[in-house]
Formats: sequence, structure tokens, C-alpha cells
Amino acid sequence: MPQLTEAYACVPSTERGRGILISGDPKSNRLLYTNGRSVILMNLNNPLDVAVYAEHAYPATVARFSPNGEWIASADVSGTVRIWGTHNEFVLKNEFKVLSGRIDDLQWSADGLRIVACGDGKGKSLVRAFMWDSGSTVGDFDGHSKRVLSCVFKPTRPFRIVTCGEDFLVNFYEGPPFKFKQSHRDHSNFVNCVRYSPDGSKFITVSSDKKGLIFDGKTAEKIGELLSEDGHKGSIYALSWSPDGKQILTVSADKTAKIWDICEDGNGKVHKTLTCPGSGGVDDMLVGGLWQNDHIVAVSLGGMISIFSASDLDKAPLSLFGHMKNVTSLSVVKNDPKVILSTSYDGLIVKWIQGVGYSGKLQWKETSQIKCFAAVQEEIISSGFDNTVWRVPLDGDQCGDAESVDVGSQPKDISHALQCPELVLVSIDSGAVLLRGGKVVSTINLGFTVTASAIAPDGSEAIIGGQDGKLHLYSIAGDTLTEEAVLEKHRGAISVIRYSPDVSMIASGDLNREAVIWDRATREVKLKNMLYHTARINCLAWSPDNSMVATGSLDTCVIIYEVDKPASSRVTIKGAHLGGVYGIAFTDEHTVVSSGEDAFVRVWKLTPQ
Repeated sequence: MPQLTEAYACVPSTERGRGILISGDPKSNRLLYTNGRSVILMNLNNPLDVAVYAEHAYPATVARFSPNGEWIASADVSGTVRIWGTHNEFVLKNEFKVLSGRIDDLQWSADGLRIVACGDGKGKSLVRAFMWDSGSTVGDFDGHSKRVLSCVFKPTRPFRIVTCGEDFLVNFYEGPPFKFKQSHRDHSNFVNCVRYSPDGSKFITVSSDKKGLIFDGKTAEKIGELLSEDGHKGSIYALSWSPDGKQILTVSADKTAKIWDICEDGNGKVHKTLTCPGSGGVDDMLVGGLWQNDHIVAVSLGGMISIFSASDLDKAPLSLFGHMKNVTSLSVVKNDPKVILSTSYDGLIVKWIQGVGYSGKLQWKETSQIKCFAAVQEEIISSGFDNTVWRVPLDGDQCGDAESVDVGSQPKDISHALQCPELVLVSIDSGAVLLRGGKVVSTINLGFTVTASAIAPDGSEAIIGGQDGKLHLYSIAGDTLTEEAVLEKHRGAISVIRYSPDVSMIASGDLNREAVIWDRATREVKLKNMLYHTARINCLAWSPDNSMVATGSLDTCVIIYEVDKPASSRVTIKGAHLGGVYGIAFTDEHTVVSSGEDAFVRVWKLTPQ
């Protein structure tokens, strides 16, 4: 069975103009955040140590560890809360339908018996507190008229609950059973986050009006504020207390994080301003923050996670990055060290080094959306959802000046002739386009609907797959294509074609879940009955020694076939990526890299059979 050796995590899902509430577990030093339907647990001491919980039926919004670290409660946009164990395969304890709309925040009580959740809903039900084991409601929460963005449990007895939201109110409830006590209207914009100090003596609210207010924990009287001198110049999205309760961290749309000292007189003074590395664009606005043990974590709108050390604030932060959206293609561009490039359709190209993880992102000035992507060591070729193909020289970590070529129609597939790198075959709906360098040398109308293509490494032959499930072989002489043969076996439109590294075989996959390996010399089927996926095949790759083919499919599985053995002796990686596998590559004879809808890139070690 293949072993998962590395997982390069996705970054938290973010949304413009909203904060995200990340959390963690001080005991195991793990960070907890959500992306799509996944809840990600990342070890802050070793960011490659990542676990994923993927059982939500809807996009997850927030997750929290219970006080003893044994359970996690996670919530989603449908108003459902799932409570599951942090050990042995994340066993589900309970699932409750809590609100009628999305849940924005949830919090455990200090004794781990009650949970309060808040968010959006119909009518008055914007906040609910319930018992963690039975789901029975404890209290009545009225007083809010709009979406409630944050809620918090007082960590010490007597228990209190504080909520805040888009109606500019901060509401205070006593209990259990909880009932409305009082309300404060001191903010003049959305109140984004409220948090109690670890000893329960104070709570602080922060808001889009750039202010932070400090209240007494027991009586909810206002006792001070975060002083505006050197304060934030944009909306404050989140705050987090230091473990000793003397300082807080705030993050803001002004692209800075600030550490505040909470003084004896009840006010907060800026102790230090932290800036995260970035270009200074919109994507660098900070939307999430967490202070856990010695780690100070800030998350930007673009998803960059910066980890500062609380004991040495001047030290440059550790930056972690990854994809936020479906990772649609993978290329291995170098063997020592093994460099992997992954792309997602939002135009992001991330560079990973096997064994190290994130090692930078590649950008050129005109970066647009990416639909098709091919890369070799010196060059990237990509196309988006318009008629343009970009050729970008690659020099180490930097992209050179991009050349664009208009091919007259939206590209369906791009392939490189590896031995004569200036030659590129681009397939479009009606046919194929040959590029040499930055010029279109010929556009050939083939008379059938093209869905996939590949060009031989020496540039002498092209294979073009059609909507009709046939593979058409063409010889390339100069700038013209001459049809040599038609291979028929597939029963669905061709989705991917690849030459083996020694060019003796061809592998193809279709939308009808079948893959076929052909012998190039005789043009006969070499391996048949590769019918073990249950949905369309999205991607396929050859091992460097020509002995194996790996296929990735919408059914979330990766299947590895050996060319010299019958297809039934395949190896299957089930559930490799939630939502489907979209990119696959071999880095060596025993290692497969896959990527998919869940925005992860995973490295699998194949054990000899």
C-alpha cells in the first residue's frame, strides 16, 4: 500500500472584508483552520505534519479544540456542528443542526460540557448554546437583529456569554441557563471578534471602526480601550490573548499585526507592530490571528500564514503558503533537489521542494487565470480562459519577461517537445496550432472536436484525441501535420494523452473512466481493462523508468498500474484528494505526487509489491 510521506497543506479560505477565526490547542501546539469542506490540523512545530478532517457535507467555517484537547467541534455554512475525537481516525461523537444559516464562531465552556455557536439564521435564532453530548439548548439568546460574528464563554465561574455582530452591538448573557443581561452600543461598525482573557477578568471587542474596547469580565462595565496612539488604520478583524493574559494580538486590514500591553488602568498600549512579508497589495491585509504558546500566527487575505516567535519579536517570521483553490496541474521540473511546481486556476504557481515543502511562489506581471500548464526546467507555458498562450522563461526562482501568443481560440491542451523546446503543440476546439518560439507557424483545422493532445519529445509526431474517443496520430514535417493512423478503443472523449519517457509507449485516458496503454511501434493495445476508476480520468503520468502509469480521477482515487502486469494487479490510493484528483506526477521510480480539489499537494511512497 502506498504511504503518504508528505502533505503540503492548503491555506485557510478567506473572504474580502471579513475576518477568519483560526484557533489551536496549546497542549499539542496544533493550529486549526478550514478550507472548503476540510478542517486542517497543522503542527506549528513541524508544518509538514498535517492532518485533515473531511466529513463535512458543506464548506466548513470554524473549528475549535475542547479544553482538554480530546475533541474538536467544527461548524459549516449549513448551520451544522460536528463533534469528533482528535485521535484514532477522528471518530464522530455527535452532529447537531444548531442554526438555520452559516455559523461564524463557536466556543467551548471551560468545563467542556457546553458549546455556544453564533452566525446567521432566520428569525431570532442567531446564537445558541447547547450541551455537547445531548444537544439540548441551555438558555435563550435574544437581542441581536443581524448576523452575529463572534461569541465567547467566560473561562471561569460564574459563567457568562458575550456575543457581538453586524448590528454594532455587544450583548452580555448570564447563566446557565443563559438569559439576556445587558447590551453595549459603543462601536460604530461591525464588531468582528470578542475574546475573554485567560483568567476571565476582562473581555475585549474589536471592530471595523478601528477601535478595540475593554470590559470587566463579570459585570460587563466598560473599563478602557485600545489607545488610538499608534493604533490600527483599518478594520480590526481578530484578536487573541497571550497565555499570561497581559498582552493581546490584533490583526487588521491595514496589513499589520500589533501586540498591545493591557495596563493596570484598563487601557491597551501598542507594544510592537509586526509586518508580514508581502508586496503591499490587497492580498496582504491580515484577516486572522492567534497567539499560542510562543507562536504568534497571522493569516493574510491571500492565505499566507506568518509565524512569529513571541520571545523574539524582531526575528523574521516563518512564512507558510499554499493553494486556496483546486490545484489543477503538477510538474516536476528538477531532480536534485526535487522541485515540484503546482498551479491552481486562480493564477497561482507554487514551488515546492520535496522534503522541505513550500519554497516560494512564481509570478510574472501579467499572471492571469491558468487553465492549461506545462513546465520544463527553463520555461513555463500556460493559458487561461482567453485565446492567449504565455511563454515565460524560468531562471531559478524568478520568471523572466513573458511572451504572449494569440492562438485564435481558447486552448484545450498544451504540450512541449522536450528535445526541441521552442516547439509547442496547442490544441484548440477545431484543431491544432504549432508554435515555434513566440510565433504561430501553422493552424490546422482537423475536422473533428479536439479534447486532448501530446507531442513527441523530438517533435516528429503528434497525437490528438477527440470528442469521439479516437486517437489520431500525425507526423510533423516542417510546419504541417499528416495523419498516419487512428487508434480506436476508448468509449468516451479523450481527456489526457502522455508519451512514455523512452517514447516506446503511449498512455491515454477518457471521460468514461478508462485508461489504455498503447505500443507505439505496432500501434496495438499493450495494457487493456484499466477500468478501475468510477468517474472520469483527469490526469495521468509515467514513471521515469517506463514501468508504471498513475492515473488520477474525479472519484478521489489515484491508481498505479504496472505495464508488464495485468491491470487487475493495480495499486489504489483511495480518497487521495477530497473532491477529485486533478494533477499527478512521478518524482522518481517509487514516489508519486498528486494534487486535487482540496488544494493539497501530497507525496506518496510506493512500496515494492
